[in-house]
Amino acid sequence: MNTNNLSIGLFGFGVVGKGLFDVLHSTPTLQASIKKICIKNNNQPRSIAAENFTTDAAVLLDDESINVIVELIDDADAAFIIVKKALQSGKAVVSANKKMIAEHFEELYELQQKHQTPFLYEAACCASMPIIRNLEEYYDNDLLQSFRGIINGSSNFILTKIFQEQVEFNEALLQAKALGFAESNPILDIGGFDAANKLSILLAHSFGIIAKTDRFIFNGIENISLHDATVAKEKKFSIKLVANAQKLKNGKLAAFVLPQFVTEADDLYHVHNEFNAITTESSFADKHFFKGKGAGAFPTASAVLSDISALRYKYKYEYKKIAHQTDTILSNDYYLKVFVSIDDITKVDRNDFEWIEEWHNEYNYSWLIGVVHAEKLFVSQWWKQQGVSLIACPDAVVENIEYRNISKRSLQLAGVV
Repeated sequence: MNTNNLSIGLFGFGVVGKGLFDVLHSTPTLQASIKKICIKNNNQPRSIAAENFTTDAAVLLDDESINVIVELIDDADAAFIIVKKALQSGKAVVSANKKMIAEHFEELYELQQKHQTPFLYEAACCASMPIIRNLEEYYDNDLLQSFRGIINGSSNFILTKIFQEQVEFNEALLQAKALGFAESNPILDIGGFDAANKLSILLAHSFGIIAKTDRFIFNGIENISLHDATVAKEKKFSIKLVANAQKLKNGKLAAFVLPQFVTEADDLYHVHNEFNAITTESSFADKHFFKGKGAGAFPTASAVLSDISALRYKYKYEYKKIAHQTDTILSNDYYLKVFVSIDDITKVDRNDFEWIEEWHNEYNYSWLIGVVHAEKLFVSQWWKQQGVSLIACPDAVVENIEYRNISKRSLQLAGVV
Protein backbone atom coordinates (compact mmCIF):
# COMPACT_ATOMS: atom_id res chain seq x y z
CA MET A 1 0.00 0.00 0.00
CA ASN A 2 1.30 3.43 -0.92
CA THR A 3 1.44 5.39 2.33
CA ASN A 4 2.58 8.69 0.82
CA ASN A 5 -1.04 9.66 0.39
CA LEU A 6 -4.01 7.95 1.97
CA SER A 7 -7.04 8.04 -0.30
CA ILE A 8 -10.09 7.08 1.72
CA GLY A 9 -13.36 5.46 0.73
CA LEU A 10 -15.78 6.12 3.58
CA PHE A 11 -18.82 3.95 4.26
CA GLY A 12 -21.38 5.74 6.43
CA PHE A 13 -21.98 9.40 7.16
CA GLY A 14 -23.80 9.29 10.47
CA VAL A 15 -22.63 10.73 13.77
CA VAL A 16 -19.13 9.21 13.59
CA GLY A 17 -18.72 9.51 9.80
CA LYS A 18 -19.56 13.19 9.88
CA GLY A 19 -17.25 13.60 12.89
CA LEU A 20 -14.39 11.97 10.97
CA PHE A 21 -15.01 14.21 7.97
CA ASP A 22 -14.75 17.30 10.20
CA VAL A 23 -11.69 16.00 12.07
CA LEU A 24 -9.83 15.16 8.85
CA HIS A 25 -10.35 18.70 7.59
CA SER A 26 -8.77 19.94 10.82
CA THR A 27 -5.61 17.83 10.35
CA PRO A 28 -4.23 18.66 6.87
CA THR A 29 -0.72 17.48 7.79
CA LEU A 30 -1.94 13.89 7.83
CA GLN A 31 -2.12 13.84 4.02
CA ALA A 32 -5.29 11.76 4.06
CA SER A 33 -8.41 12.71 2.18
CA ILE A 34 -11.84 11.22 1.61
CA LYS A 35 -12.34 10.57 -2.09
CA LYS A 36 -15.88 9.18 -1.97
CA ILE A 37 -18.56 8.45 0.65
CA CYS A 38 -20.98 5.54 0.29
CA ILE A 39 -24.34 6.04 2.00
CA LYS A 40 -27.57 4.06 2.24
CA ASN A 41 -30.01 6.87 1.46
CA ASN A 42 -29.11 9.62 -0.98
CA ASN A 43 -32.32 11.58 -0.41
CA GLN A 44 -31.36 13.12 2.92
CA PRO A 45 -30.01 16.69 2.97
CA ARG A 46 -26.24 16.81 3.51
CA SER A 47 -23.87 19.53 4.64
CA ILE A 48 -21.44 18.86 1.78
CA ALA A 49 -21.81 18.65 -2.00
CA ALA A 50 -23.81 15.74 -3.50
CA GLU A 51 -20.97 14.65 -5.80
CA ASN A 52 -19.08 13.40 -2.74
CA PHE A 53 -21.66 10.66 -2.22
CA THR A 54 -22.75 7.41 -3.86
CA THR A 55 -25.05 4.55 -2.93
CA ASP A 56 -23.00 2.01 -4.87
CA ALA A 57 -20.39 0.21 -2.73
CA ALA A 58 -18.51 -0.94 -5.83
CA VAL A 59 -17.61 2.65 -6.67
CA LEU A 60 -15.35 2.65 -3.60
CA LEU A 61 -14.27 -1.00 -3.51
CA ASP A 62 -13.31 -1.17 -7.19
CA ASP A 63 -11.49 2.15 -7.30
CA GLU A 64 -7.77 1.31 -7.39
CA SER A 65 -6.84 4.83 -6.34
CA ILE A 66 -8.62 4.32 -3.00
CA ASN A 67 -6.18 2.52 -0.70
CA VAL A 68 -8.05 2.82 2.61
CA ILE A 69 -11.62 1.78 3.37
CA VAL A 70 -13.15 3.29 6.52
CA GLU A 71 -16.29 1.39 7.53
CA LEU A 72 -18.65 3.28 9.88
CA ILE A 73 -22.10 1.78 9.24
CA ASP A 74 -24.41 0.13 11.78
CA ASP A 75 -25.35 -2.93 9.70
CA ALA A 76 -22.98 -5.70 10.84
CA ASP A 77 -23.80 -8.06 7.94
CA ALA A 78 -23.29 -5.42 5.27
CA ALA A 79 -20.16 -4.21 7.04
CA PHE A 80 -18.61 -7.68 6.92
CA ILE A 81 -19.18 -7.95 3.16
CA ILE A 82 -17.52 -4.55 2.67
CA VAL A 83 -14.54 -5.32 4.90
CA LYS A 84 -14.00 -8.79 3.43
CA LYS A 85 -13.98 -7.47 -0.14
CA ALA A 86 -11.64 -4.62 0.80
CA LEU A 87 -9.11 -6.93 2.49
CA GLN A 88 -9.22 -9.32 -0.44
CA SER A 89 -8.54 -6.38 -2.75
CA GLY A 90 -5.46 -5.35 -0.80
CA LYS A 91 -7.00 -2.20 0.69
CA ALA A 92 -6.28 -1.30 4.30
CA VAL A 93 -9.41 -1.15 6.46
CA VAL A 94 -10.38 0.87 9.51
CA SER A 95 -13.65 0.00 11.26
CA ALA A 96 -15.65 0.91 14.35
CA ASN A 97 -18.18 -1.94 14.00
CA LYS A 98 -17.73 -3.99 17.15
CA LYS A 99 -20.66 -6.33 16.41
CA MET A 100 -19.29 -7.24 12.99
CA ILE A 101 -15.77 -7.78 14.33
CA ALA A 102 -16.89 -9.90 17.30
CA GLU A 103 -19.14 -12.11 15.15
CA HIS A 104 -16.54 -12.65 12.39
CA PHE A 105 -13.27 -12.30 14.28
CA GLU A 106 -11.76 -15.63 13.26
CA GLU A 107 -12.44 -15.15 9.55
CA LEU A 108 -11.21 -11.54 9.66
CA TYR A 109 -8.04 -12.69 11.41
CA GLU A 110 -7.46 -15.32 8.71
CA LEU A 111 -8.07 -12.77 5.93
CA GLN A 112 -5.43 -10.48 7.38
CA GLN A 113 -2.92 -13.33 7.59
CA LYS A 114 -3.65 -14.45 4.03
CA HIS A 115 -3.62 -11.06 2.30
CA GLN A 116 -1.19 -9.29 4.68
CA THR A 117 -3.54 -6.32 4.73
CA PRO A 118 -3.94 -4.04 7.79
CA PHE A 119 -7.29 -4.07 9.57
CA LEU A 120 -7.48 -1.63 12.49
CA TYR A 121 -10.42 -1.04 14.82
CA GLU A 122 -9.41 0.92 17.92
CA ALA A 123 -12.69 2.85 17.76
CA ALA A 124 -14.69 -0.38 18.03
CA CYS A 125 -13.91 -0.88 21.70
CA CYS A 126 -13.63 2.27 23.80
CA ALA A 127 -13.83 5.20 21.37
CA SER A 128 -11.12 7.70 22.34
CA MET A 129 -9.39 5.40 24.85
CA PRO A 130 -6.51 3.54 23.11
CA ILE A 131 -6.86 0.16 24.79
CA ILE A 132 -6.35 -2.28 21.89
CA ARG A 133 -2.94 -0.94 20.90
CA ASN A 134 -1.86 -0.95 24.53
CA LEU A 135 -2.92 -4.59 24.91
CA GLU A 136 -1.12 -5.41 21.66
CA GLU A 137 2.12 -3.55 22.37
CA TYR A 138 2.63 -2.72 26.04
CA TYR A 139 1.41 -6.06 27.37
CA ASP A 140 3.24 -7.98 24.66
CA ASN A 141 5.47 -9.94 27.04
CA ASP A 142 4.11 -8.90 30.43
CA LEU A 143 1.71 -11.60 31.61
CA LEU A 144 -1.73 -10.04 31.95
CA GLN A 145 -3.69 -11.41 34.89
CA SER A 146 -6.94 -9.50 34.52
CA PHE A 147 -8.77 -6.50 33.18
CA ARG A 148 -12.09 -5.04 34.14
CA GLY A 149 -13.82 -1.92 33.04
CA ILE A 150 -16.65 0.24 31.84
CA ILE A 151 -16.72 -0.18 28.07
CA ASN A 152 -20.15 1.15 27.12
CA GLY A 153 -20.55 4.92 27.38
CA SER A 154 -24.32 4.95 26.90
CA SER A 155 -24.99 2.58 29.80
CA ASN A 156 -22.63 4.50 32.05
CA PHE A 157 -24.36 7.76 31.15
CA ILE A 158 -27.75 6.25 32.04
CA LEU A 159 -26.52 4.82 35.35
CA THR A 160 -24.94 8.18 36.23
CA LYS A 161 -28.29 9.90 35.68
CA ILE A 162 -30.11 7.32 37.80
CA PHE A 163 -27.60 7.61 40.65
CA GLN A 164 -26.77 11.30 40.71
CA GLU A 165 -30.07 12.81 39.61
CA GLN A 166 -32.58 10.06 40.51
CA VAL A 167 -33.79 10.07 36.90
CA GLU A 168 -36.00 7.15 35.86
CA PHE A 169 -34.43 4.69 33.44
CA ASN A 170 -36.49 5.60 30.35
CA GLU A 171 -35.85 9.33 30.77
CA ALA A 172 -32.10 8.71 31.11
CA LEU A 173 -32.16 6.61 27.93
CA LEU A 174 -33.90 9.41 26.03
CA GLN A 175 -31.20 11.84 27.14
CA ALA A 176 -28.47 9.43 25.97
CA LYS A 177 -30.13 9.11 22.56
CA ALA A 178 -30.56 12.88 22.22
CA LEU A 179 -26.83 13.40 22.87
CA GLY A 180 -25.82 10.78 20.29
CA PHE A 181 -24.36 8.39 22.90
CA ALA A 182 -26.72 5.47 22.23
CA GLU A 183 -26.64 3.04 19.30
CA SER A 184 -29.32 3.42 16.62
CA ASN A 185 -30.88 0.35 18.26
CA PRO A 186 -30.51 1.17 21.99
CA ILE A 187 -31.10 -2.44 23.11
CA LEU A 188 -27.52 -3.08 21.95
CA ASP A 189 -26.36 -0.75 24.73
CA ILE A 190 -28.83 -1.34 27.54
CA GLY A 191 -29.06 -5.09 26.86
CA GLY A 192 -25.30 -5.52 27.28
CA PHE A 193 -24.74 -6.67 23.67
CA ASP A 194 -22.41 -3.80 22.80
CA ALA A 195 -20.23 -4.37 25.87
CA ALA A 196 -20.21 -8.12 25.23
CA ASN A 197 -19.02 -7.58 21.64
CA LYS A 198 -16.24 -5.35 22.92
CA LEU A 199 -15.24 -7.90 25.56
CA SER A 200 -15.08 -10.55 22.83
CA ILE A 201 -12.62 -8.40 20.87
CA LEU A 202 -10.54 -7.49 23.93
CA LEU A 203 -10.18 -11.16 24.91
CA ALA A 204 -8.33 -11.81 21.66
CA HIS A 205 -5.88 -8.96 22.21
CA SER A 206 -5.36 -9.55 25.94
CA PHE A 207 -5.36 -13.34 26.32
CA GLY A 208 -5.29 -14.65 22.75
CA ILE A 209 -8.76 -16.16 23.05
CA ILE A 210 -11.11 -15.95 20.07
CA ALA A 211 -14.60 -16.31 21.51
CA LYS A 212 -18.00 -15.10 20.38
CA THR A 213 -20.39 -13.61 22.92
CA ASP A 214 -22.30 -16.88 23.27
CA ARG A 215 -19.32 -18.29 25.16
CA PHE A 216 -19.66 -16.15 28.31
CA ILE A 217 -22.25 -14.60 30.62
CA PHE A 218 -23.47 -11.13 29.85
CA ASN A 219 -26.38 -8.86 30.59
CA GLY A 220 -27.20 -5.16 30.47
CA ILE A 221 -28.78 -2.53 32.70
CA GLU A 222 -32.37 -2.44 31.45
CA ASN A 223 -33.73 -4.03 34.67
CA ILE A 224 -31.82 -1.77 37.07
CA SER A 225 -34.31 0.20 39.18
CA LEU A 226 -34.23 3.15 41.53
CA HIS A 227 -34.81 0.59 44.33
CA ASP A 228 -31.51 -1.08 43.38
CA ALA A 229 -29.80 2.30 43.40
CA THR A 230 -31.17 2.97 46.89
CA VAL A 231 -29.81 -0.34 48.22
CA ALA A 232 -26.45 0.40 46.59
CA LYS A 233 -26.27 3.83 48.21
CA GLU A 234 -27.13 2.35 51.62
CA LYS A 235 -24.16 0.02 51.20
CA LYS A 236 -22.01 2.93 49.92
CA PHE A 237 -21.76 1.36 46.46
CA SER A 238 -22.37 2.63 42.97
CA ILE A 239 -23.59 0.49 40.06
CA LYS A 240 -21.64 0.21 36.82
CA LEU A 241 -21.91 -2.09 33.81
CA VAL A 242 -18.55 -3.83 34.04
CA ALA A 243 -16.71 -6.19 31.70
CA ASN A 244 -14.47 -8.62 33.58
CA ALA A 245 -11.73 -10.99 32.45
CA GLN A 246 -9.73 -12.73 35.14
CA LYS A 247 -7.29 -15.62 35.20
CA LEU A 248 -8.33 -18.19 37.78
CA LYS A 249 -5.99 -20.11 40.07
CA ASN A 250 -6.47 -23.20 37.89
CA GLY A 251 -5.13 -21.29 34.87
CA LYS A 252 -8.48 -20.95 33.15
CA LEU A 253 -10.08 -17.60 32.33
CA ALA A 254 -13.35 -16.20 33.68
CA ALA A 255 -15.06 -13.55 31.55
CA PHE A 256 -18.43 -11.82 31.91
CA VAL A 257 -20.30 -8.53 31.50
CA LEU A 258 -22.73 -7.66 34.27
CA PRO A 259 -23.94 -4.67 36.25
CA GLN A 260 -21.69 -4.57 39.30
CA PHE A 261 -21.55 -2.89 42.68
CA VAL A 262 -18.32 -0.87 42.97
CA THR A 263 -16.89 0.61 46.15
CA GLU A 264 -15.62 4.14 46.67
CA ALA A 265 -12.06 2.75 46.69
CA ASP A 266 -12.54 1.37 43.17
CA ASP A 267 -11.25 3.58 40.34
CA LEU A 268 -14.40 2.75 38.35
CA TYR A 269 -16.57 4.35 41.06
CA HIS A 270 -15.52 7.82 39.88
CA VAL A 271 -16.12 7.22 36.14
CA HIS A 272 -19.29 9.06 35.14
CA ASN A 273 -21.47 9.90 32.16
CA GLU A 274 -20.19 8.73 28.75
CA PHE A 275 -16.66 8.00 29.98
CA ASN A 276 -15.10 4.54 29.68
CA ALA A 277 -12.36 3.14 31.88
CA ILE A 278 -10.36 -0.07 32.19
CA THR A 279 -8.11 -1.34 34.97
CA THR A 280 -5.46 -3.87 33.98
CA GLU A 281 -3.34 -6.02 36.27
CA SER A 282 -0.21 -7.80 35.10
CA SER A 283 2.60 -9.83 36.62
CA PHE A 284 5.30 -7.18 36.38
CA ALA A 285 3.68 -3.78 35.88
CA ASP A 286 0.99 -4.40 38.52
CA LYS A 287 -2.07 -2.16 37.92
CA HIS A 288 -2.79 0.45 35.26
CA PHE A 289 -5.88 2.60 34.86
CA PHE A 290 -7.11 3.93 31.50
CA LYS A 291 -9.92 6.45 31.16
CA GLY A 292 -11.44 8.32 28.21
CA LYS A 293 -14.66 9.30 26.50
CA GLY A 294 -16.41 6.20 25.21
CA ALA A 295 -19.16 7.74 23.10
CA GLY A 296 -19.87 10.71 20.89
CA ALA A 297 -18.89 11.87 17.41
CA PHE A 298 -15.45 13.38 18.01
CA PRO A 299 -14.11 10.91 20.62
CA THR A 300 -14.93 7.99 18.31
CA ALA A 301 -13.70 9.85 15.23
CA SER A 302 -10.41 10.57 17.03
CA ALA A 303 -9.80 6.82 17.41
CA VAL A 304 -10.61 6.27 13.72
CA LEU A 305 -8.21 9.09 12.87
CA SER A 306 -5.50 7.48 15.01
CA ASP A 307 -5.86 4.22 13.08
CA ILE A 308 -5.72 6.06 9.76
CA SER A 309 -2.58 7.82 10.95
CA ALA A 310 -1.03 4.49 11.98
CA LEU A 311 -1.39 3.27 8.42
CA ARG A 312 1.12 5.94 7.43
CA TYR A 313 3.86 3.83 9.00
CA LYS A 314 2.32 0.50 7.87
CA TYR A 315 1.13 -0.46 11.34
CA LYS A 316 -0.98 -3.59 11.73
CA TYR A 317 -1.93 -5.83 14.62
CA GLU A 318 0.47 -8.74 15.10
CA TYR A 319 -1.92 -10.77 17.29
CA LYS A 320 1.01 -12.15 19.27
CA LYS A 321 -1.23 -13.47 22.04
CA ILE A 322 -3.14 -15.57 19.50
CA ALA A 323 0.03 -16.75 17.77
CA HIS A 324 1.65 -17.76 21.06
CA GLN A 325 -1.49 -19.09 22.69
CA THR A 326 -0.69 -21.45 25.52
CA ASP A 327 -3.28 -23.41 27.46
CA THR A 328 -5.52 -20.53 28.59
CA ILE A 329 -9.12 -21.68 28.23
CA LEU A 330 -12.27 -19.59 28.62
CA SER A 331 -14.38 -21.28 31.28
CA ASN A 332 -17.63 -20.84 33.19
CA ASP A 333 -16.36 -23.07 35.98
CA TYR A 334 -16.26 -20.49 38.74
CA TYR A 335 -18.64 -18.93 41.26
CA LEU A 336 -20.09 -15.44 41.46
CA LYS A 337 -21.30 -13.52 44.47
CA VAL A 338 -24.36 -11.60 43.28
CA PHE A 339 -27.13 -9.29 44.39
CA VAL A 340 -30.54 -10.22 42.98
CA SER A 341 -33.69 -8.11 43.29
CA ILE A 342 -37.11 -9.35 42.20
CA ASP A 343 -40.65 -8.09 42.04
CA ASP A 344 -41.98 -11.67 42.41
CA ILE A 345 -40.19 -14.31 44.48
CA THR A 346 -41.35 -17.11 42.17
CA LYS A 347 -39.04 -15.74 39.45
CA VAL A 348 -35.92 -16.81 41.38
CA ASP A 349 -34.49 -20.26 40.72
CA ARG A 350 -33.43 -20.95 44.28
CA ASN A 351 -31.71 -24.21 43.38
CA ASP A 352 -29.08 -22.26 41.48
CA PHE A 353 -27.58 -20.82 44.67
CA GLU A 354 -24.79 -22.45 46.66
CA TRP A 355 -25.74 -20.31 49.63
CA ILE A 356 -27.53 -17.06 50.46
CA GLU A 357 -26.01 -14.49 52.81
CA GLU A 358 -28.80 -11.88 52.96
CA TRP A 359 -32.51 -11.91 52.18
CA HIS A 360 -34.90 -8.96 52.46
CA ASN A 361 -38.60 -8.80 51.61
CA GLU A 362 -40.52 -5.60 50.90
CA TYR A 363 -43.81 -4.90 49.14
CA ASN A 364 -43.30 -5.72 45.43
CA TYR A 365 -39.54 -5.69 45.95
CA SER A 366 -37.31 -8.36 47.49
CA TRP A 367 -33.58 -8.80 47.29
CA LEU A 368 -30.88 -11.27 48.24
CA ILE A 369 -27.12 -11.67 48.15
CA GLY A 370 -25.81 -15.13 47.42
CA VAL A 371 -23.25 -17.25 45.62
CA VAL A 372 -24.08 -19.03 42.38
CA HIS A 373 -22.05 -21.15 39.96
CA ALA A 374 -21.41 -19.26 36.70
CA GLU A 375 -22.33 -22.27 34.57
CA LYS A 376 -25.82 -22.30 36.11
CA LEU A 377 -26.30 -18.66 35.12
CA PHE A 378 -24.89 -19.44 31.68
CA VAL A 379 -27.46 -22.15 30.92
CA SER A 380 -30.48 -20.55 32.62
CA GLN A 381 -32.46 -17.40 31.84
CA TRP A 382 -34.50 -16.68 34.98
CA TRP A 383 -32.15 -13.83 35.92
CA LYS A 384 -32.83 -12.05 32.60
CA GLN A 385 -36.60 -11.78 33.11
CA GLN A 386 -38.32 -8.43 33.40
CA GLY A 387 -38.63 -7.56 37.07
CA VAL A 388 -35.39 -9.38 37.96
CA SER A 389 -32.12 -7.53 38.44
CA LEU A 390 -28.81 -9.39 38.90
CA ILE A 391 -25.81 -7.31 39.96
CA ALA A 392 -22.34 -8.70 40.64
CA CYS A 393 -20.92 -7.83 44.05
CA PRO A 394 -17.47 -6.27 44.52
CA ASP A 395 -14.80 -8.98 44.20
CA ALA A 396 -17.48 -11.02 42.51
CA VAL A 397 -15.44 -14.05 41.48
CA VAL A 398 -15.36 -16.71 44.21
CA GLU A 399 -12.93 -19.59 43.78
CA ASN A 400 -12.98 -21.10 47.26
CA ILE A 401 -16.42 -22.44 48.21
CA GLU A 402 -15.67 -24.51 51.26
CA TYR A 403 -19.22 -23.79 52.47
CA ARG A 404 -20.92 -25.48 49.54
CA ASN A 405 -22.12 -28.39 51.68
CA ILE A 406 -24.24 -26.12 53.86
CA SER A 407 -25.96 -24.43 50.94
CA LYS A 408 -29.33 -26.07 51.50
CA ARG A 409 -29.23 -25.23 55.21
CA SER A 410 -28.38 -21.62 54.33
CA LEU A 411 -31.42 -21.38 52.13
CA GLN A 412 -33.59 -22.77 54.90
CA LEU A 413 -32.22 -20.31 57.44
CA ALA A 414 -32.88 -17.50 54.96
CA GLY A 415 -36.51 -18.55 54.76
CA VAL A 416 -36.28 -19.25 51.07
CA VAL A 417 -37.06 -22.99 51.16
